[in-house]
Amino acid sequence: MRRAPSPSPLRAAATCVALALALPGIQASAQQDSAETRELQPLEVFQRSEDLLFRVGYRLATANADFCPQTVRVSGMLIHDAESYGDPDAVRRLFGLHGDIGVQAVAPASPAAAAGIERNNTILTINGQTIAQDWPKTDPRWQRVFGLRDAIDGALALGALDIAWQIPGGTIRTATIEGVDACPTRFELIDSKSNAAADGERVLVGERFPGLAYEEAAFAAAIAHEMAHNILRHPQTFREIGWKRKLVRLSERDADRLMPWLLQNAGYDPQAAIAFMRRWGPKHGGWIFRKRSHDGWDERVEFIEAELATIEAAKQSRADGRADWSMFFKQELPRELPEK
Repeated sequence: MRRAPSPSPLRAAATCVALALALPGIQASAQQDSAETRELQPLEVFQRSEDLLFRVGYRLATANADFCPQTVRVSGMLIHDAESYGDPDAVRRLFGLHGDIGVQAVAPASPAAAAGIERNNTILTINGQTIAQDWPKTDPRWQRVFGLRDAIDGALALGALDIAWQIPGGTIRTATIEGVDACPTRFELIDSKSNAAADGERVLVGERFPGLAYEEAAFAAAIAHEMAHNILRHPQTFREIGWKRKLVRLSERDADRLMPWLLQNAGYDPQAAIAFMRRWGPKHGGWIFRKRSHDGWDERVEFIEAELATIEAAKQSRADGRADWSMFFKQELPRELPEK
């Protein structure tokens, strides 16, 4: 875990709806299919990376919701605002949008997917309020999409979201969406960064983070590590007591050890945590593998391997085969820590 940057506009000013937070297989539009036969533009590459992060984050957050102390209601949809880009008209043309607010990603098997919402659809109304009339452009430009996210979050928290959207071909559709429970972490892709971090509420991944090129399960392990920091409230703890090296080391160890639990419940092989560590550790000396505040990568593999037996035992206590880390996971970082 690194100290996460403060909120800032993303290149696409994209944000996860109801989670600001997955499975492969999103149905693509004809425009997206045509992208396979040509070189992708930078914003399309960014969209694909954000789609991967969003799908993985949604999968981890919803699959572990039963064990998180607090939950939020999520739709499984990520939106962005064409007006947040340098050339809004070019963005609307590139993604086939009929307005400013586009769908950046949709998690498979989510409420949004069940309603028929797809990537690069255009959002027209939210709970009867039209984007064009009731949600004017803002200064700073990225602020509007955050306001829309909050409005959608609020609607889902109260019960349901009424939404209208337009597909690239022009057809307008409407639906009422009820959210599903998720652990309260948002997942955001950050422009021009190469690391990953947790800030207590979000997992932030740089668009140049090497793990984006790994197989999905290994990438999911990296995301689960950062999500574990948020679940265990490590960023909040260290903001209160200061960054003490010995305690940070214990927090990193706990995040490593919780990682395979989160993967197990999301349907990933928990061994992917080991695969990630072995691939990342020897090559990258910084970020989550810094010396002194972290165990060596080979030691971290041993801690994860030791956790797998406990996960197997925990699975036997439930008919659904999930591993209840809220009951069986033992933190090494003391719950009661000294003040500054």
